[in-house]
Amino acid sequence: MPNIKSAKKRVKVIKVKTLQNQMFRSQMRTMIKKYDAALATGDKEQAMAAYKVAVKKIDQAVGRGILHKNAAARKKSQFTVKLNKMA
Repeated sequence: MPNIKSAKKRVKVIKVKTLQNQMFRSQMRTMIKKYDAALATGDKEQAMAAYKVAVKKIDQAVGRGILHKNAAARKKSQFTVKLNKMA
């Protein structure tokens, strides 16, 4: 345990930030699952809407530092390929 006041504060802040990141990562994964489910149904409009939401969440994750930009680009590319194959 830290003894210095600023170190104690950093521990508190890190706990809060970690929780926020976990919550956001969970939301992102949920949106990805919803996109996969929309693809499985075969409804093009629903899949397109889910695609937009999933891509937005992925971009936000990159901005927050939760996901690497190259990993995000790869995921978005895979999503686009799946959506185009559906048509």
